[in-house]
Amino acid sequence: MTLTGILAAALIVTGAPAMPTEDVRVHTGVIDGAQYRVEVPSNWNGKLLLYNHGIYPQGYVPEQIELANRAEAKPVLLGEGYALAASLYSKPHGFSAREAVHDQTALLSWFDRTVGRPRQVLTWGASGGGLNAVLLSERLPHRIDGALALCGPVAGGSALFGQLLDLGFAVRTLLAPELEIVRIADPGANLAKAHQVIAKALESPDGRARLSLANAFADIPGWSTAHHPRPIDVAEQIRQQTKFVQAVYDELVWGGLRADLETQAGGNPTGNLGVDYRGLLTRSSERDLVKQAYRDASLDLGADLAALAAAPRVKPDNAAARWLTRTGTPTGRGRQPVVTLHPIGDGVAPGHERTYGDRVDPARIRQLFVNRGGHCQHTAAEELTALRVLRDRVETGRWPSTSPERLNAEANRFGPEFRFLFDWLHDEPGTTAPAFKAYRPAPLPRVS
Repeated sequence: MTLTGILAAALIVTGAPAMPTEDVRVHTGVIDGAQYRVEVPSNWNGKLLLYNHGIYPQGYVPEQIELANRAEAKPVLLGEGYALAASLYSKPHGFSAREAVHDQTALLSWFDRTVGRPRQVLTWGASGGGLNAVLLSERLPHRIDGALALCGPVAGGSALFGQLLDLGFAVRTLLAPELEIVRIADPGANLAKAHQVIAKALESPDGRARLSLANAFADIPGWSTAHHPRPIDVAEQIRQQTKFVQAVYDELVWGGLRADLETQAGGNPTGNLGVDYRGLLTRSSERDLVKQAYRDASLDLGADLAALAAAPRVKPDNAAARWLTRTGTPTGRGRQPVVTLHPIGDGVAPGHERTYGDRVDPARIRQLFVNRGGHCQHTAAEELTALRVLRDRVETGRWPSTSPERLNAEANRFGPEFRFLFDWLHDEPGTTAPAFKAYRPAPLPRVS
């Protein structure tokens, strides 16, 4: 899709004038070590969308600072008169909740001085940026009017890294005791070893069963494809779980991003003292997959749970744990409306939404789901529809209908260009119909 094609589609679909490049003023610069980008259309409507990017791997930054999760959404929003802004953060890689809040706050102050004080500010973000958007709205209650979290681990950093510790602990105990999951001496070597262990485990029924158990503790669905339904085959579900782990979570479990977290926190912020893994499995959304995998392998699940119960535990550093809670865990308290959007089959478990939602006054939150696998696999049409739900609530003080029928009808008003998805995990492009669905996930097996 060319830029011209996207702009034409925006004009046809939304009725808003597509914004020619010369009618958009672009600001770039650096504030406190953080690069930023701001785009303001000539017909600015006085509203600002402040975007938060997710967790970038070491060594990666986008060619241009992202102003929306889907590039197709950007010209639509500019055409409607929104100003768009985003910081790259002074620490763009790894877990950067502290830097995101500081740098986005500084960028908002810059906008006030340089462009003008917006009459409405909505903050949004995808993946780790969804968490950052929620945190920012809590830290700036008098400046942020609403937040949209797309596919984010919104239960918070303590919950996320607790999940990942449980996953790594199970892999280490049942498959490779030489692996390190905290205080990693050589992250590169440790990560390479983890990849070898997982590849070997996938080759046998016993290994796959144990991987399914580890993945279940992190509540990772056995479904990671955007263009296909959840598979029925047990081995294929475990392969899809594990492919997600290796693509998204491996550095956070066994590699450099885990080590980076401990450096920031001043120690190990997560542990599993007193964790009952039998109870965690009972609460996991993937418990039936685990039981079937163990039956297929003729393996004793009780014996493996007993091994986990008997294994030496990981003790957190209390000061580091407090840092992670303080820095990266939303309280759920606030006054602004919040909308969340999450694929049902996202490896960043949809249970984050339930755990976070249970902290929030029900009158100020709406949690939306699409019936699809994969991380952040919602289309531009679906994301724009979710954003308009938030906008309507902010501007009218009342929630519009969020029935799947209405949301799908709204998303269907967009042309096929806005329904395109590239399934990056499985290297598969395609156009997909809007897939909003009523869904209520269980809470995460372990919150902290």
